[in-house]
Amino acid sequence: MDAFLLWKWIHILSAAVLFGTGLGIAFFMLMAHRTGNPVVIDGVGRNVIVADFLFTATAVVVQPVSGIALAVLAGYSLLEDWLVVTYALYVLIGMCWLPVVWIQWRMQQFAQTAANTGGELPDQYHALFMWWFWLGWPAFASVMGIYALMLLRPTSIF
Repeated sequence: MDAFLLWKWIHILSAAVLFGTGLGIAFFMLMAHRTGNPVVIDGVGRNVIVADFLFTATAVVVQPVSGIALAVLAGYSLLEDWLVVTYALYVLIGMCWLPVVWIQWRMQQFAQTAANTGGELPDQYHALFMWWFWLGWPAFASVMGIYALMLLRPTSIF
């Protein structure tokens, strides 16, 4: 296998991990939240945090490395319009994801406290859930935009 195909395989695999883990985390967090049960939210929250660090964080690092390697090997300028837009979308995703990681941790902490005391989820938990929910939409849309740019590689955007 030549270098280009190897990097392409790594890039596609890490994109699938990034998208799949993100979608899976969103689904399981939403389903746990809908139960309203602090014990369920605590357990799912713990697993989501681990998955984010093991899978999402790894793919977040691999994606730009493999993407730049592919662009260079394919002979693209790293300043092609479609690549610049991709970088901007990737930064936007990061600006959404970083607070979401902290939010998930805080939500899990609130759920753990409620589970341990037999209490209700506090208002802060519900406020954080709304932030978590709404930060997911621009990140998801940006991932879709990046996929479109990778497939289409338009010659001119600006």
